[in-house]
Amino acid sequence: MAVKLRFFNTLSRQLEDFRPLEAGKVGLYTCGPTVYNFVHIGNLRTFVFEDVLRRTLKAFGYAVTQVQNLTDIDDKTIRGAASEGVSLREFTDRYAAAFFEDIDTLGLERAEHYPRATDFIPQMVAIVKQLRERGHTYELDGSTYYRISTFPGYGKLSGIRPEEVLPGARVDADEYEKEDARDFVLWKAAKPGEPFWESELGPGRPGWHLECSAMSMHFLGPSFDIHAGGVDNIFPHHENEIAQSEGATGVVPFVRTWLHAEHLVVDGQKMAKSLGNFYTLRDLLERGHAPLAIRYLLLSVPYRQKLNFTFDGVKGAHSAVERIANTLRRLHTAPPASGVGDLEGNEVDAARTEFMAAMGDDLNTARALAAMHTLLTRVNQALDGGGVGPGARARLEAFFTLLHQVLGVVPEARRDSSDDEAAIAALIAERAAARGQRDFARADAIRAELAARGIVLEDTPHGTIWYRKP
Repeated sequence: MAVKLRFFNTLSRQLEDFRPLEAGKVGLYTCGPTVYNFVHIGNLRTFVFEDVLRRTLKAFGYAVTQVQNLTDIDDKTIRGAASEGVSLREFTDRYAAAFFEDIDTLGLERAEHYPRATDFIPQMVAIVKQLRERGHTYELDGSTYYRISTFPGYGKLSGIRPEEVLPGARVDADEYEKEDARDFVLWKAAKPGEPFWESELGPGRPGWHLECSAMSMHFLGPSFDIHAGGVDNIFPHHENEIAQSEGATGVVPFVRTWLHAEHLVVDGQKMAKSLGNFYTLRDLLERGHAPLAIRYLLLSVPYRQKLNFTFDGVKGAHSAVERIANTLRRLHTAPPASGVGDLEGNEVDAARTEFMAAMGDDLNTARALAAMHTLLTRVNQALDGGGVGPGARARLEAFFTLLHQVLGVVPEARRDSSDDEAAIAALIAERAAARGQRDFARADAIRAELAARGIVLEDTPHGTIWYRKP
C-alpha cells in the first residue's frame, strides 16, 4: 500500500491528505528572515522545519518550487540602518549574507527564489490599487489602510473575532503582539529620515504584511499549495496576508494548506536577551557544538510541538549523530558476510516503510528517527554476530541515502572526518601483523595510540573494525 502524505492544516484545524493544485508539482512559500540581525535558534528551528518539509515533498515525488522572502524594509531594518548611519541596502546586505551562511552551515537546501521586499515595490502598489478598486481601503494622513470589516473571512486562520474591532481602530506598526483585530496599514506615508518610494499611492513605503502577498503571488500565482512559517506569524501576519490577497484578486483560497511550527524555548523559558538565554548559531558554534548535532536537535521534535532547547539536548544529539557515523563506519570496514548474514533484507525494507510513513504523517520526525535507531541497533547486532550480507548492505545504502535526503543528518562521507582513514587502516594492518608475529606489546601500543585519538577497535570473526567513540 502506498504511503500517504498528510499535513495538519492550520486553516481547517485538521489533518488532511495532501493534494496539490497541479499533479506532481508543489508551490511552497516559506517565511524567511527580517534581515536586521543574526537569526537566532528559534528562527532556525522554523527554517529547518521548512527545509524538512521541502525535502519530504521531494521524497514523495513532487517537484517543488520554493519561495522564501527576505524582508529588507520594515521598522526594524530602518531603525538598524539609521543607528549605524549606513544605507538600508548596505545594512540589510550584511545580514542577508549572514543568513545564507547560517543555513548553509546547517545543511539547508537553497530555495528556488529568495525575493527581497525592496525589489517588489511595483507589485505591492498594484495590489493596493486592486484593493482600493474593490472597496477594501481608506486613506488617512497619506497612508492607506485595509478596512477589515469589508472582508467577511477575516479571522478564519487565527480565530480572531473581527466584529470586536473598535470603529476607527487601526495600527501603523509592522508587527504587533496584542491579539485584537484592527485595520492595518498597507502603504505608509513617508516620514522624515525614512526610505520611501514615489508611487501612485503617494510617497511612502509598504507595510510588512503586504510584502509577502506580492512576492508569493508573483512567483506562485494567486492560489498556491503551501504556506509555512512559525506560529507567531498566524496573527496578524498571515491573517492579513489572506485578507489582502483574496481581497485583491477575488481568488479563494489564497493558500490551500497552512503549516506552522511551534516555538523553541530554552530550558523551559522563552528565549530573551534579558534572561541570558538568547543564542544564535554563531554562539553555539563558538561553544564547540557541531552543526550536524544542532540540526539533529532542531528537527528531533515534531514541528507542531514546542522544542525545549538545552545543552544536554545538544550533547544527546551529538551522540545520536555519532551513533549513525559509527554504525556506518563499522558496516563500511567490516567485510560482507557470506550468504544472507544476520540481517534480513526485509527488515531494512520495513524500516524504510516505517520511516516514510512517519514523514508522511505530518512530518513526524521523532517517529522517523525512532525507525532509524531501531535499524541501527539491528545492524550493530548483525555485525556483532554473523555479519551483514550483500543484499542487506545494498538496502542499507539506499535507506541511509533516503534518510540523508529527507532529514540531512547522516555524517558526510560516512567515515571519520577528523582523522586520515588511510593512516588508521595502515595502523590496523600493522597491528594485525604484530599480533601474527605474537608481538603483543606493539599491538597493544597501536590500540592505545588509536584509543587516544578516540578510535575504538573491535576484533570480530570478520576482521578488525573500528569506529569513533561518541
